[in-house]
Amino acid sequence: MKTLSGAVLAHISRQLNVPLPGMAAAIGLLDEGATVPFIARYRKEATGNLDEVRIREIQDKVEYFRELEERRETVLRTIEEQGKLTPELGARIRAALEKNELEDLYLPYKPKRRTKASIAREKGYEPLAQYLWDQTGGRRLMEYAATFGPAEEALEGARHIVAEWISERAEFRKAVRSMMTAEGAVVSRAIEGAADPEGKFRMYAAFSEPVSRIPSHRMLAIRRGAREGVLAFEIEMDPRKPLDWLRARVVRAAGEWRPHLERAIEDSYDRLLNPSIQTEVRQELKERSDEEAIRVFGENLENLLLAPPAGRLTVLALDPGIRTGCKIAVVDDTGKFLENAVIYPFEPRNDRAGSGKTLAALIERHRVQAIAIGNGTASRETAALVADFLRETGRKIFSVTVSESGASVYSASDIAREEFPDLDLTVRGAISIARRLQDPLAELVKVDPKSIGVGQYQHDVDQRRLKQSLEAAVESCVNRVGVDLNTASWALLRYVAGINERTARRVVAHRDEKGRFGSRAELKSVAGFGPKTFEQAAGFLRIPGGENPLDRTAVHPESYPVVEKMAASLGATVSDLIARPELIEKIKLEGFATETVGMYTLGDIREELRKPGRDPREKFAAPQWREDVREIGDLKPGMTLEGVVTNVTRFGAFVDVGVHHDGLVHVSELANRYVKDPSDVVKAGQIVSVRVLSADPKAKRIALSMKALQARLPSGRGPTTLHN
Repeated sequence: MKTLSGAVLAHISRQLNVPLPGMAAAIGLLDEGATVPFIARYRKEATGNLDEVRIREIQDKVEYFRELEERRETVLRTIEEQGKLTPELGARIRAALEKNELEDLYLPYKPKRRTKASIAREKGYEPLAQYLWDQTGGRRLMEYAATFGPAEEALEGARHIVAEWISERAEFRKAVRSMMTAEGAVVSRAIEGAADPEGKFRMYAAFSEPVSRIPSHRMLAIRRGAREGVLAFEIEMDPRKPLDWLRARVVRAAGEWRPHLERAIEDSYDRLLNPSIQTEVRQELKERSDEEAIRVFGENLENLLLAPPAGRLTVLALDPGIRTGCKIAVVDDTGKFLENAVIYPFEPRNDRAGSGKTLAALIERHRVQAIAIGNGTASRETAALVADFLRETGRKIFSVTVSESGASVYSASDIAREEFPDLDLTVRGAISIARRLQDPLAELVKVDPKSIGVGQYQHDVDQRRLKQSLEAAVESCVNRVGVDLNTASWALLRYVAGINERTARRVVAHRDEKGRFGSRAELKSVAGFGPKTFEQAAGFLRIPGGENPLDRTAVHPESYPVVEKMAASLGATVSDLIARPELIEKIKLEGFATETVGMYTLGDIREELRKPGRDPREKFAAPQWREDVREIGDLKPGMTLEGVVTNVTRFGAFVDVGVHHDGLVHVSELANRYVKDPSDVVKAGQIVSVRVLSADPKAKRIALSMKALQARLPSGRGPTTLHN
């Protein structure tokens, strides 16, 4: 690992507003192979209680500056090999803390293709260019120019050289870049003759917005339009300000050289500086919009993954269909597949009686406790069928519509084929729907996050950064909730801190061969599960009913002796502390602090013993669909109904109101106050009340409002249901 200098570390500390000692400790732990969840949860004393967000920010900054250091070494070596590395230049390069700054300093020394300036140098015009640049006089300009050949030709060549010097001067580039970022505008226009049949890019056909204010979603939309050949866009800026600024710094004295310098400045700006800086600003805009889109995607994914589980119930799932029938799968309370069937309650068969008999038989045979209905085509009709069936038979079973976004991706995946090699894709999809009701986190980790449908322009953004961000979101959620070691699939276990896919498969294989784990300590007997892996993973793995009662909690095994001392101080056992949480209130934590176990860790232990093994997710709730609303045509302006937030973007939130097409609550309709960021008001998975503003069945567009309407939310964090 490249060691960062003290100056760079101090710079990162200032940038992130993080104390230097804690930041340095976090970097050291990361370099040693510790995971972010482990550091955030179990090394609070070392880092000063930095949370996951801060540690990931540190991780990103360290990666950036290590790449910068490698590039800096290459730049220094290249310039030194040219024999042009002066002490002053070397100092400026070593002090550079931004990639743009470093590249600006390197630009004059970077190998170039043939340019107008290089051709002029080959003809020997550089001394004349230097004469123009120095502005010291001493000879007649035209007479001096004539000594190089035809005077006008020589002066033209000299101006090309001066233009290149201006365009490559680091401080000039930085100033023009700042002006363009602050005062430039993104201007897009429709390409004449280009087809846009759906009108996706209509609003950008003659569009302008300041670079400094254009939001991520509009920049991404413009870029997509350009890529599809519908739009053209550029960064425009009034050239007067940068040209005046450049003249004030280049032209320092009156003389014959002045008009030539002014022509060189204009040429440099028009031909070299403006196109080059515009390219850089376009790239900065892309990176900025990518990061914002990735952040929103990650937040939506996190809220979806942390949606409340219905819990350990035997579930009958229905994957709705009309002509092909409704596929049924039943799973037990551990998610084990029990049986599948198909019913045909709709046209053309319209076998309502036979469908009812099949449902009744499956419910009786497996003692079904809940029914999950996929929210695809015919979901409302299927939900009505189930409601009628339950009412007519008097069964006290709850039914709920579950998002099936990504279920088809799962059903065709290697993971699904491995789990159910002999089952049809449609049955695998129904099984996934059932399991999503039981525990959305455990099931959704099997699906590529990009396929879950909670992002925007996910195929347009930096794919490496997107993958990193989404995997970090999944890892964070899995470790925040904790994993039951004896029921988790390898697909879930691979996201536990310190565990990769190979180790996860070995854990499952060991469990299949040897039986249930009785303690966390038994993990050490799994092939490849060494001390480092155990240290990272153990605290996030739970064993309900295990030999040691602490194994069902988030207390790390390294802290077990501390808990034992706590119990002994009360004349009790650890089991007593677990069974009677009120005992922990009698303990003064300060008396148990050691060099490695401080008050942060002791506080976490106390919180865990108060509610051992508590699931941090909210209580499960389901939206109440209106029976009289099943299609877009049923929606009327002014109608109020309940829905589920499926996606949150910078311009608003999409809400499923049970008509197969999500409606949009524009950011201006989210609340009776100004809303800058929609995620401050709603979260993916949240149940909300909305009012219909308009509904267009032909265009399949629904406009909704949440003004003066409240979300049905138990408390705090946000999502209250499984739906994405």
